[in-house]
Amino acid sequence: MPHPLTRRRLLCCGALAAAGLFTALEAPAQPRVDPRLQDWIHDSLHGLDATQLWDSHCHLLGTGDSGSGCTLHPSLDQWWHPLEYGRKRAILHGAGVAPGSPDVDRSFVQQLVTLTHDFPPGARWLLFAFEQAHDARGRALPEASTFHVPNAYAAQVAAQHPERFGWVASIHPYRPDALAALAQAAAQGAKAVKWLPASMGMDPADRRCRPFYDALVQHGLPLIVHCGDEHAVPGLGLQALGNPLRLRVALEAGVTVIVAHCASLGQAPDWDRRSAPPRPAFELFARLMDEGHERLLGDLSAVAQFNRSPEVLRTLIRREDWHGRLLHGSDHPLPGLAPMVQLGALARAGLIDAAERPGLTSLRRHNPLLFDLVLKRRLRWQGQALAASAFATARHFAVSPRDTAGLSTRHPGQRL
Repeated sequence: MPHPLTRRRLLCCGALAAAGLFTALEAPAQPRVDPRLQDWIHDSLHGLDATQLWDSHCHLLGTGDSGSGCTLHPSLDQWWHPLEYGRKRAILHGAGVAPGSPDVDRSFVQQLVTLTHDFPPGARWLLFAFEQAHDARGRALPEASTFHVPNAYAAQVAAQHPERFGWVASIHPYRPDALAALAQAAAQGAKAVKWLPASMGMDPADRRCRPFYDALVQHGLPLIVHCGDEHAVPGLGLQALGNPLRLRVALEAGVTVIVAHCASLGQAPDWDRRSAPPRPAFELFARLMDEGHERLLGDLSAVAQFNRSPEVLRTLIRREDWHGRLLHGSDHPLPGLAPMVQLGALARAGLIDAAERPGLTSLRRHNPLLFDLVLKRRLRWQGQALAASAFATARHFAVSPRDTAGLSTRHPGQRL
């Protein structure tokens, strides 16, 4: 099966690369935060509890050069596929990894560990495994998989740095061994399961998923599902599977569902009004949020990126009744790509103070993860801001003694 990395699907990352993206990357280059920003950062993060500050959306990536089992689609290394080739370079730059490095697996993890040093004890990152694409019969399709990060590797990296990392499994529900794989992941301390339906090929509304949903409830694991359009990891390219309304089956089964990016990109059919035109996926997510599904949550990763409508951020800030169901997430390594978050546009939209642009720009050069957190704490709309509860994410996951043993309760409101 040909890999569907088409020019249209790759326009986002590829066009940025072709336009000179690599001269504007803000990957970490300095080990310490600029001392002149300390008081401002202190003010930005005041009131947050580090033991609750878990980044709920952090990607792990590798080439398999360490024997990790990670893979990238071959086209990402082929110069005659310039858009795909450029996208790999951009993502690795965002992670602080040289694209030509012979040691990508180790470098990706080490750079991430270095970024965590600017955060106090207790702050953690949930590292995503990433499943291969599968067909309707549950057969793996490596030729259609943009990248793959095995569960075993994500668990291994988290175990090597337990004070900073937890991990999230990724298991296709159509796999013949899906329930056994889920039980194994739960036994190994996975905090959740991640799906990207458009890329991986599962339909969240498919009744065949019900046994998997029942098992998630049994193990107490949330399901993190990408909803809305997907362009960075096209995989099978089945955008229709990203409709937030497809999540009702999981919610009815009692699963805690975390909608990645709050479904903030693209449109989807309105299943409730069949004759209506497609609606913004974020609007359909909002409808679900207002239906009283207490187990429906949304993560804040990518919501400030340039390809999202400013109205998404305005709504998220304005809806204070949602704040307890929103979760901080960075979408690492994307915060390291300067063009992805355009501070000037956010200032013109009235979402940040234009006077804070220089500080945010400087912080991004030092530490993109800290930049992402501070930016979300500085967002304002009509005098309102995201509540501290949106950054108290650990409470949404099963916390074991190994997650907290020996950690200080010092919070990020103190000097970094």
